[in-house]
Amino acid sequence: MIEVLVGSLLLAGTGFMLVAALGVWRMPDLLTRLHATTKAATLGVALIMLGVALHFGEAGVVARALGVVLFVMLTAPVAAHAIGRAGYFVGARPWSGTVKDELRPHYDPLNHRLHSGVEEESGGPSDPPRNSSDVP
Repeated sequence: MIEVLVGSLLLAGTGFMLVAALGVWRMPDLLTRLHATTKAATLGVALIMLGVALHFGEAGVVARALGVVLFVMLTAPVAAHAIGRAGYFVGARPWSGTVKDELRPHYDPLNHRLHSGVEEESGGPSDPPRNSSDVP
């Protein structure tokens, strides 16, 4: 019975990894490709590692498999965000069907800085300027 469960987990994991690969190939722009790969590949890795943990059933293998799943779940979204932000800053063109770009009014392409609406409303940063006497 356990062999059927392990086989099902491995097959489902590879299916999600295939969907992630198809997402890279078929999606029209950087951001949708990142979305497809981050979600599907993370779930694929988790299912494959769960299958590996069930197959071997040893404490060391289970701990390593859970460590891999935890590592991928923590790093994949952060890496996707960093790649997406870098792509936006270098001018990667969005898909022609993109309806809204919420960063455009806040992004200065000359110095590559994002400005929040809070700074603009208050007239400056939220911290008051520091005097030389304030420094310990």
